[in-house]
Amino acid sequence: MKLVSQPRLTIVVPCYNEEPVLQASAQVLNGILQKLITTNQVRPDSKILFVDDGSQDITWELITQLGHQDAVFTGLKFSRNYGQESALIAGMEVANRYSDLIITIDADLQDDPHIIPDMVAQAQQGIDVVYGVRNDRASDSWFKRTSAEGFYWFMKKLGVELVPNHSDFRLLTNRVVTALMECKETNPFIRGIIPQLGFPSARLYYKRQPRQAGESKYPLHKMIQFALDGILSFSIAPIRMVLYFGLLVCGGALVMLLWILIQHAHGDVVTGWSSIMLSVWFLGGFQLIAISIIGEYVGRTFTEVKHRPRFIIQTDTYSKTFKSTEPTKFRLTHHTVTK
Repeated sequence: MKLVSQPRLTIVVPCYNEEPVLQASAQVLNGILQKLITTNQVRPDSKILFVDDGSQDITWELITQLGHQDAVFTGLKFSRNYGQESALIAGMEVANRYSDLIITIDADLQDDPHIIPDMVAQAQQGIDVVYGVRNDRASDSWFKRTSAEGFYWFMKKLGVELVPNHSDFRLLTNRVVTALMECKETNPFIRGIIPQLGFPSARLYYKRQPRQAGESKYPLHKMIQFALDGILSFSIAPIRMVLYFGLLVCGGALVMLLWILIQHAHGDVVTGWSSIMLSVWFLGGFQLIAISIIGEYVGRTFTEVKHRPRFIIQTDTYSKTFKSTEPTKFRLTHHTVTK
């Protein structure tokens, strides 16, 4: 499928306490978008959509000021903090009503925004998903680099298709976002869902830049939670691992029982509390781990069946700019290209 009409592009930028970087990032993104507009690669009414994920600084005030300065800047404001995945989903859901192409990128612009024109060019050639991928992790610490590689390896072993070294910097066409919105998980693992949708995709590589200001929004505990979301959203392998480990422990207990009987038959029995306590603590710890893993799945099921909204939008300045425009529904014209 090849794109043959001029698309409307929306760049979705999730924001949480981005006061130190927002102004500079907005100008960089606007410069790139204006070049795309002047070269007729995207429509003149393309937008930049900031999603304020319940920031506690003046992020929303800065978004509002930007909107007053230039109509290209628009925003969504959450009623509270819901997390980056929810911010991405909200931005894509709202933008998809009027947009043909959607690009998501973090507000710190550590992902190189200058490859956005190349992403649009790929879409013009019929690619529905264009991933921005880091070309190396040399700037990461040893721990972060090793843990990331281990996570991708483990997910691959679980049968989950991920794009290594890809964060949330990607281009999606209207029909991909429409398909993505059919996934109604309360805590969606977007990086794992998009490859499963099966649309034509490509990768563009870039060098990741150090953060210029502010703090990382992914400290260690959030990285661990993110990894758990990915694992538990796509596989029941942890429960099976507990089963296998439990069988192994039971097998070891049987071997120990045989050894004790043999020693007893030879009259060589040494009484002591240390071995008993070691066994009790080991089995008790294993049981707690097993219950915790199963409890994670039960808890997630409990959260899903309540069907509560994934986010609540308090203010929407994006949709207002398209009041007189009919929402798009696969508005782009395509034609089939035979290779």
